[in-house]
Amino acid sequence: MRGRFDRVSPFTPAMLSKSFTDLFVRKPVIALVVNIAILVVGLIAYFQLNTRQFPRSDSAVVNVTTVYFGASAETVRGYITTQLERVIASADGIDYIESSSSAGLSTISVYLRLNYDTNAALAQISSKIDQVRNELPPEAESPTIEVATSDNQFASMYLSFYSDQMDQNQITDYLNRMVQPRLSAVKGVQRADVLGGRVFAMRVWLKPDELAAHGLSPAEVRQALQANNALAAVGATKGSMLSVSLVANTDLKNVEEFRNLVVAERNGALIRLSDVADVVLGAESYDQEVRFGGQTATFMGIWVLPTESTVEVIQRVRDVMPDIQASLPAGLNATIAYDATKYIDDALHEIVHTLIDTLLVVTVVIFIFMGSLRSVVIPLVAMPLSLIGAMALMLVFGFTINLLTLLAIVLAVGIVVDDAIVMVENVERHIREVWLPSMRRLSPRANWWRPSSP
Repeated sequence: MRGRFDRVSPFTPAMLSKSFTDLFVRKPVIALVVNIAILVVGLIAYFQLNTRQFPRSDSAVVNVTTVYFGASAETVRGYITTQLERVIASADGIDYIESSSSAGLSTISVYLRLNYDTNAALAQISSKIDQVRNELPPEAESPTIEVATSDNQFASMYLSFYSDQMDQNQITDYLNRMVQPRLSAVKGVQRADVLGGRVFAMRVWLKPDELAAHGLSPAEVRQALQANNALAAVGATKGSMLSVSLVANTDLKNVEEFRNLVVAERNGALIRLSDVADVVLGAESYDQEVRFGGQTATFMGIWVLPTESTVEVIQRVRDVMPDIQASLPAGLNATIAYDATKYIDDALHEIVHTLIDTLLVVTVVIFIFMGSLRSVVIPLVAMPLSLIGAMALMLVFGFTINLLTLLAIVLAVGIVVDDAIVMVENVERHIREVWLPSMRRLSPRANWWRPSSP
């Protein structure tokens, strides 16, 4: 009778087609093509992923700074910090506010909620500050607003410049004119700021006894400086055949000109600035001092764009450092004081070493307990391929290569190793217990899949 089978195998072709994975068992070429595709896509994603020290965060900080020269910390807190905090707190998107008041300076840090629109928060805070701008002391400068993300609170690299022959004013001036533009032009660098530097400034040290003797106040001296030291754009004059740009010398250029500046007139006598003050060419501030290796130095911080890879950008900065060092003036030295990418490179090297050690251990364990080279090759191919394929998923979900994702990879290696050993052992067991006995019972000429004759 037709329809009957002489022999029935435990596994038939119909059973092999029940699951999707059976396709790769019956046609290894498809499995090979899929693995190659995963490898190619993973490698492309790896070179497109950004390498950072920490994951990207969309939380931002708005810093409001107000300068009030000559005011005490209590005065700054009562007349500036409190007034600004009161109106800033009513803006939307604020998580919490921190403020500090010191002599002549008010600093308010506004921490925004995670993923809140930075532009919207900045517009609201600016509008709130404008509401109370007229209530601040007239002598106080206008508040300055800066926005910084949590990723850019600290620089990725710090460069140290020091010299035994040049003072800090000269070093800072050279860095601002020559070094800073070159580093800012490096691709991926957001900004390069001079830290701990001293910018040239004319220092006027008032003498209280002389001011009292001449009947002057510090405010009058300041008004005289503002009125007699300014830049003026006069314009130009044109004739029928000639055009001349007009220049007016309304600013002071050296120490002697400042000393001869007329501050006031008393009973027909001119009172000059040198009569009531000591004038020297110094720095804007002496409140900060930077030391590196026990020696006074000037730092320059390198901040990387959030969309760029920190490792690649810092490597570009390292590439231009030899040219910068070669062009420095005699006596000025430069060195890399801090490089955050070293931690990232060390973490990447540890990941590679861990993966290699894991593959060696898995290879030895599987070969000892199973004694099959085929069983050894499977996890050696599956584990690196699965990790490389995960790079494509990281790119799709917007992840970056950072310390946290590297830690996740280390943990994933252990899971993949455990699963690889268990799966290979089970596959080997099924082959020995089911497939081999079944195939031995079948003769190559049995044609067990054909129906018998009636």
